[in-house]
Amino acid sequence: MLGRTNLEGDWGMGPIELALAGNPNTGKTCIFNNLTGARQNVGNWPGVTVEKKEGTIPFQGRSVKLVDLPGAYSLSSFSEDEAVARQYLVNNSANAVINVVDSCNLRRNLYLTLQMMEAGANVVIALNMMDEACRSCINIDVEKLAALFGVPVVPTVAAKGQGMQEVVQAAVDRATGPRRPFKIEYGPALEKPLAELEKSIRSTAGLDKKYPSNRWLALKVLEEDEGVIEEVKEVAGGRAILARAERARAALAQKGVKADSVLIAKRYEYIDSLVAQCASEACSTGNVLSDKIDKVATHRLFGIPVFFVVMWLLFEFTFRLSGPFITLVEDGFSRLGAWLAIALPGMNASGLFTSFVVDGLVAGLGTVMGIVPVLVTLFLGITLLEDSGYMARIAYIMDKPMRVMGLNGKAFIPFLLGFGCNVPAIMSTRTLESKRDRLLAIIANPFISCTARLPVYILFASAFFPAQKMPVVMSLYFIGLALAIITVKVFSKVVPEEKDEVFLIELPPYRLPALKGVVTSLWEKISDFLKRVSTVILAAVIAVWALSSLPYGVEYASRESLAGQVSSFIAPIFTWAGFANWRATVALIFGVLAKEVVVSTLGVVYKAGEGGLGAALAADFTPLSAFSFMTMTLLYAPCIATIATIRSETKSWKWTLIALVYGFGVAWLLSVLVHQVGSIFS
Repeated sequence: MLGRTNLEGDWGMGPIELALAGNPNTGKTCIFNNLTGARQNVGNWPGVTVEKKEGTIPFQGRSVKLVDLPGAYSLSSFSEDEAVARQYLVNNSANAVINVVDSCNLRRNLYLTLQMMEAGANVVIALNMMDEACRSCINIDVEKLAALFGVPVVPTVAAKGQGMQEVVQAAVDRATGPRRPFKIEYGPALEKPLAELEKSIRSTAGLDKKYPSNRWLALKVLEEDEGVIEEVKEVAGGRAILARAERARAALAQKGVKADSVLIAKRYEYIDSLVAQCASEACSTGNVLSDKIDKVATHRLFGIPVFFVVMWLLFEFTFRLSGPFITLVEDGFSRLGAWLAIALPGMNASGLFTSFVVDGLVAGLGTVMGIVPVLVTLFLGITLLEDSGYMARIAYIMDKPMRVMGLNGKAFIPFLLGFGCNVPAIMSTRTLESKRDRLLAIIANPFISCTARLPVYILFASAFFPAQKMPVVMSLYFIGLALAIITVKVFSKVVPEEKDEVFLIELPPYRLPALKGVVTSLWEKISDFLKRVSTVILAAVIAVWALSSLPYGVEYASRESLAGQVSSFIAPIFTWAGFANWRATVALIFGVLAKEVVVSTLGVVYKAGEGGLGAALAADFTPLSAFSFMTMTLLYAPCIATIATIRSETKSWKWTLIALVYGFGVAWLLSVLVHQVGSIFS
């Protein structure tokens, strides 16, 4: 039974595992961050790429484990997220579940609560956003709600950290206290076939103990839950139960009763009755401000232009705020390199070691670290948009354009996430029910310009387009998005169509982002980049320096070095693109490890002295060839991590290779077009 009591000893000394569950946009992640702080780690659930977040809570002298389940609207396994949440609950993994409920949307949120309780979950309701409920004139009798539902209900305001300790206390008490069974009466028409199915399940070895309860399994097979049906088929005697359920559905259909529809209707009947008794609206103001903003932000004509304006403001904010800090970081590393170039020989350090430190570490890592201010401001802007509620609007207004492409509107969400990082963006395609849509979104996503490419854009735009830096960088983002759209159209002719899906997305009310949540999210993103600097990028810098220094005795970073010889052999294929020099080629080669490595590699092989790397690039690039190179960097190949994710998500080396070959072909062709057409007008 889910949330089973600890039979092996005293709960006061034993471990406690709590789970956080709830609909998207209920403040679940905010509560998780409030409770765990820095005591959290992120990985993947076993066997899938759905993100797994865990943390620990020091509570009354003991350590409590907290697991943040993926957001879900129900426990029907339509998407991989929902399947993971349900599997965790069904497998008896948590001693208690903190169900985060949006107090302004009780009816919709309590449907998941009801399903979890039917599955045997030991539920505590965190009635979140109570401040918004008050502003919307929604009065909730918390004690009555708890009494009617038979579970603890704790009012919280996660954005302000209110009610956090109280909800943990309630969950710990719930985990250690007695259980109460929960059952909804579905009426005579359904109760009879449910009872017969329960009887069959009890007599089938392997099923009566596998699920939370026989009644829960009977409900699932009667409503044709695909995930459960596939599992039941594999059990001896399972097909007989499925056949009985099919006969029951047929008999009900003859009476004009559709089993799954009745089950849903009865659950909402129960919820409506409960809400009517414990919640009321003293006025009808609702989310007036959100509605007013959405009249423009989600308008069928104005919505997309507003989106472009918001993106322009985001980049303007990023570059204007970060500019002085970039100069500060770059000057700092330049002075450090100059000082070490004198100090190390004075300490009798060998020339090779001095070159490693100055030309390798300081030049390579210093160039990448100079981009950190840009990333901080960009991530800050994106986080503010996410937490304000506008990101959901972007997905909503892009529904029709996505349908023109041949995709369900949900597919724009992975594209949106790709502007941050292609890896989680490709992983997020699991929320698409259609395998066809998943494949198309995966193949197209690497064209979306992730933040790892931004250091290359900043470097070249600052060096060759100082007065038009922002529009040049924005143009690359739009080129990537346009090519992603074209890619979907191209491959949609090859991949067979499936049944169209309904696009459903919640538009949360606009909110002022909570400072703690913004800081936590920002730190997660920046710390991930710094980890890459200290691992993949550092290793690449060392490798580039070594290849640029060997064979022993050659001039450092010269054409005679190993790096120069290999890249000189490949470089001619970029002649028509305008950058057939070995330094640019070796940067592209190492850029497959991580796109930031393109900049660090250039910093190593150009041995930038006074004037910095930007000035050194002028020897090999013109503004036109610089833009051509940026186009190639945008499109030619995703990083190793993205390639691995494509393979993992498609489970196919064929489609992975197709994506890589297609991507390089498009990158080469477009960069050649940029240079050749640009040469006509220059």
